[in-house]
Amino acid sequence: MPTPADTPPEQPLTGGNVAAAVVRVGDTVRRPAGAWTPAVHAFLTHLHDVGFDGAPRPLGIDTTGREVLTYLPGTVPWPDRFDLLGPDAALRRVGRLVRDLHDAAAGFTPPPGAVWRRLIPPDGTDLVVHHDLAPWNLVVGDRWAFIDWDTAAPGTRLWDLAYAAKAFVPLTADPAWQRPDAARRLRTLVDAYGLDERQRRTLVPLLAHRARSMHDFLAAQAASGAMPWTRLWNEGHGETWRRDAAYIRARERQWTRALLG
Repeated sequence: MPTPADTPPEQPLTGGNVAAAVVRVGDTVRRPAGAWTPAVHAFLTHLHDVGFDGAPRPLGIDTTGREVLTYLPGTVPWPDRFDLLGPDAALRRVGRLVRDLHDAAAGFTPPPGAVWRRLIPPDGTDLVVHHDLAPWNLVVGDRWAFIDWDTAAPGTRLWDLAYAAKAFVPLTADPAWQRPDAARRLRTLVDAYGLDERQRRTLVPLLAHRARSMHDFLAAQAASGAMPWTRLWNEGHGETWRRDAAYIRARERQWTRALLG
């Protein structure tokens, strides 16, 4: 049995907007658990059971009540290493990773009485999805994997993909992050995912809608004083999402031409 001296020290992990008290202990990550944790762990276990390795493996709950997950070594691209996602090959890899995730999720049956931390109502509930597929939740290493699964919940492929496209292309009104090749990068991501024509036509208006839903969520939470959302609102995240949604909507014809041309 390990003694206290044998126990690896806790190393704080930083970088998230909402996760608090996340630490690394040896080859594991410890995070605050919630009512949703059993359902999320069942989902992650299913993903690994069907061969999807782009997510941490759940290891249960520790003696202090924290969830335990395998630690995934690598680099989180946002914000300082977004260059890792600049090449088309990297964007195609992201698109295939998202598709593999959704295909693996399609066979999952939630446990009875499953509780999910669903923050924003999606456009449907076809399968359990991540809801926050973005460069701040991607680990780039020997294997690429998504982290921070607290908000995994029922949703749809296109709802999840719309958020991912906004974040990974990226589609933004911020001049510091705008890309002159945004339309082409959107096509690259969608081609790698493998949408058919009907799905591409459905995705285009969903891009702005998904971005606007983030603004509306933060506005509602700030109005009630809920944390950490009020802090994010006060820091300007809500306004950023509003501007990005307007930018995306104003260019819907451009996105459509890129995806169908």
